[in-house]
Amino acid sequence: MRFELWAPNARKVDLLLGAERRPMAAAPERPGGWWTAEAPAGPGDRYAFAVDGGPPVPDPRARRLPDGPGRPGAVTDPAAYPWRHPWPGRGLPGAVLYELHIGTFTPEGTFEAAARKLPLLAELGISHVQLMPLCPFPGRHGWGYDGVAPWAVHEPYGGPRGLLRFVDAAHGHGLGVVLDVVHNHLGPWGNPLPALGPYFTDRYRTPWGSAVNLDGPGSDEVRDYFTGSALAFLRDYRLDGLRLDAVHALADTRARHFLAELSEAVDNLAEELDRPLFLIAESDRNDPRTTAARESFGLGLHAQWNDDFHHALHTVLTGEAQGYYADFAAAPMAALARTLTGGFFHDGGWSSFRGRHHGAPLDRAVFPAHRLIGYAQTHDQIGNRAQGDRLAATVPGPLLACAAALVLCGPFTPMLFMGEEWGATTPWQYFTDHPDPKLAEAVRRGRRREFAAHGWAERDIPDPQDPATRDRSCLDWPEPEQLTGSRLWRWHRRLIELRRTHLPAADRPLAAVSADYADGRAGRWLVLGNPPLTVAVNVGREPATVPLPPGPHRLLAAGREDAPGPDPDGTLRLPARTAAVLLSGSGG
Repeated sequence: MRFELWAPNARKVDLLLGAERRPMAAAPERPGGWWTAEAPAGPGDRYAFAVDGGPPVPDPRARRLPDGPGRPGAVTDPAAYPWRHPWPGRGLPGAVLYELHIGTFTPEGTFEAAARKLPLLAELGISHVQLMPLCPFPGRHGWGYDGVAPWAVHEPYGGPRGLLRFVDAAHGHGLGVVLDVVHNHLGPWGNPLPALGPYFTDRYRTPWGSAVNLDGPGSDEVRDYFTGSALAFLRDYRLDGLRLDAVHALADTRARHFLAELSEAVDNLAEELDRPLFLIAESDRNDPRTTAARESFGLGLHAQWNDDFHHALHTVLTGEAQGYYADFAAAPMAALARTLTGGFFHDGGWSSFRGRHHGAPLDRAVFPAHRLIGYAQTHDQIGNRAQGDRLAATVPGPLLACAAALVLCGPFTPMLFMGEEWGATTPWQYFTDHPDPKLAEAVRRGRRREFAAHGWAERDIPDPQDPATRDRSCLDWPEPEQLTGSRLWRWHRRLIELRRTHLPAADRPLAAVSADYADGRAGRWLVLGNPPLTVAVNVGREPATVPLPPGPHRLLAAGREDAPGPDPDGTLRLPARTAAVLLSGSGG
């Protein structure tokens, strides 16, 4: 077996294989700091490297770290897994995504336990599960965004074998799998990269620590390192796509951005494998170039999260106006209409939260609406609240139903956060399990200091290191018959069915979408035209008569059983806090 390591500053490198030490040689076919050695090894064999006589260093490209970050890796071969279910792939157009965290999706916090819930997601109508980061991180429990080994899988979840089995099980239920990956930084504990080469740079900083070196000396290998890990997960684990965390934190001044290189590599792999693959960006830049074609000097990513839609919807439902909600809360229904029809709220105008102008407009005439991901809740928007409270903890069920109608029958690719479909009220809080006491205390103090600035008392901020914080964040699953019999769950399933039956999967431009609304004495309602569907929501406390687009209409679903159908005069009488979905036009 061939072992390789990139250590450009090393004078000497040894392979530590079990109890054996073998000198490695500079690789003549890979100049620039590559070391190589051949040795007999098989699955399960432990190995590490010693650089210039120093302590054991784990392989940065190890596919398995059985004892966690900072410890030796183990030989494994994901490509040898005996797949049970052939998988042609499932692309993003027409998708309904479901974000989940393996460590809290079930109390057990494992792939095996999570796989047992997959039939319920398939019955709901989900197309893809989107897994939060899986790369090894310190301790047993955590969000996963402080991973240190981008090629490996967190062992407490089940390791590489567990992920393979989970994906195989998902495919057996017709579900695709998307993985959240972090390229903008790595965790501070158990990270071998700084000792091996110029993986990081002090020319830039991120909110989470040192920036990855994407444009300085040695950055060719660093870019290949992250691109290679992304392709390995897509290829070897038969994933359908990747969600790229906080791409706005990727500092890159090279003529060709790292993300353009990555998107090209993924498109090439899709052609090679003959199945669709996609990349979804998390970006707060509101920059149309994120998803623009590479031929047009864009980055070529296939979609991006749309936080503006979330913020507008959240202010309508809750009335919150603090922080980044302020601009949306000034005229909530207008902001919601603007994001539904234009994609971005901040499209070049003033952002009071940032203290500057922000964003650029999408071309409504041509931009496909499905390339924005729409949601009412995500791990960020729940977990980054002081107490990790979900919408269901403060918003009544009828308003949750209104939100679901706009998400699932709206123009964007919809995404749910685990438990949202039945109105779970368990919080999802920020939790860690750092073994380093100093790091643990720094995280604890930093969390409390952050929210103290917003008026929160220290005692009211959950301790991230307390095991009870993670335990509170685990979903409290109802019995299957209670779940599928609940009104909110059945409403979500019906909306997904209507979406799949009536809405085009792709290429619907934003210009095809229209919105009318009232926010004042005339009520608080919004009518969304997403042909051939019309979604009408009354979030006010009083009944409202809302105008419908011209043409015939037929009521397909309503949040209340006593909701009447459309009147002959082209209006709809909506009870308070009620949503309705109608089939409009010639199909009505």
